[in-house]
Amino acid sequence: MNIDSVEKGLVIDHIEAGKAMEIYKYLNLGKMDCSVAIIKNAKSKKMGKKDIIKVEDNINMDLKVLGFIDPTITINVIDNGSIIRKINLELPDEVENIVKCKNPRCITSIEQEITHKFKLTDKENKVYRCVYCDTAYEQN
Repeated sequence: MNIDSVEKGLVIDHIEAGKAMEIYKYLNLGKMDCSVAIIKNAKSKKMGKKDIIKVEDNINMDLKVLGFIDPTITINVIDNGSIIRKINLELPDEVENIVKCKNPRCITSIEQEITHKFKLTDKENKVYRCVYCDTAYEQN
């Protein structure tokens, strides 16, 4: 299989195998007017298998969502076919409108205009809590 290199854009690497489509959805890459390549189950010495997303364009995106989905992801910023910056992600302290509170009594369940906000309360176990009702959202 031959997939061209990126001249200018991003290479989202070290994605846990099977999570590329979730990232594609969260970043709204389907609505962008740029070339996007998704490589699923690529061989990896470190991970066994991994997914990779290549985006050909200079796009502006919120990297918090990627750190929330999988903090082991690395992002390579490409210009003139070379990596000019490598970004290592981590769990964000706070996320907005990425996940929804599951508590039916939470104000976010009643008022649809309210932003869904979660704060990181346990970094080791990846536990986020709703800022309104304190309901836990645990990542798998």
